[in-house]
Amino acid sequence: MDATNTLPAARASVPAAVSRVRPGRRIADRILIVSSTLATAIGIVVLGSILLMLIVEGVKGFSPMLFVEPTPGPGSVGGGIANAILGSLVLTFIGIVVATPIGLMAGTYLAEYGRSSKLADLIRFLNDILLSAPSILIGLFVYTLMVRPMGTYSGWAGGVALAIIATPVIVRTTEDMLRLVPATQREAGAALGAPPSVVIRSITWRGASAGIVTGIILALARIAGETAPLLFTALNNNSWFNANLLGGIPNLPVMIYQFALSPYPNWQQLAWAGALLITVTILALSVVARVLVKSERAR
Repeated sequence: MDATNTLPAARASVPAAVSRVRPGRRIADRILIVSSTLATAIGIVVLGSILLMLIVEGVKGFSPMLFVEPTPGPGSVGGGIANAILGSLVLTFIGIVVATPIGLMAGTYLAEYGRSSKLADLIRFLNDILLSAPSILIGLFVYTLMVRPMGTYSGWAGGVALAIIATPVIVRTTEDMLRLVPATQREAGAALGAPPSVVIRSITWRGASAGIVTGIILALARIAGETAPLLFTALNNNSWFNANLLGGIPNLPVMIYQFALSPYPNWQQLAWAGALLITVTILALSVVARVLVKSERAR
């Protein structure tokens, strides 16, 4: 009889407890929403202010001469950044050409051959370390490895430094994209008697081609604005570079760094224009990468 009486009382106490808990949860939920919205607004305002300042100052330096004349000497009037643009294109091209086959083959090994082996785990661990390593340390490494023995700065050293930075990005993206290819496709190729190398070339690479290209584009955007490693490898030059790529190589990131700190208004204006050009280029590469990712997901 006592137990029968206590049951309704217990049930009656449940709504009361819930009613006491719900206001606290609602308050916490509102606090979280307001905090998240405020943090997002602060980030948008800061980023928008930076982009607005870059556009306003960078557009002032844009002119037809910007893309046809080399960087001027100290105190000179006029000039452009044509040599820096060409030098950056050459350095980026060397870096991505060296990094792409290495990253593609390493990512293929991790996804297709190594899988969960101890060697694959070690490679992934080292790749993650390299992915987060400060770029200035990579510049110092290449300086010790190439610049000091050669006795001069060079575009080859700059390209190798950029390749080291781009490689882990391509490795990670390639492995992830190949793992997304259904195992049934590999099994179908093996059932037809195709060896693993043929299955990889004809099926898995083709199925993950858009994702792999996206990783290469992301790596390209990653190294396009790197400054620290080029300070120790390619340095800079206010004139056109040699065909053998020996000596200082003009490039946009180092040019922006040096001209922005100079006391000459003309150099500072060219630095703003170069910064806007790099930003627009990286933005375009990022948009292309996102479009490719969406097309890959749609498939």
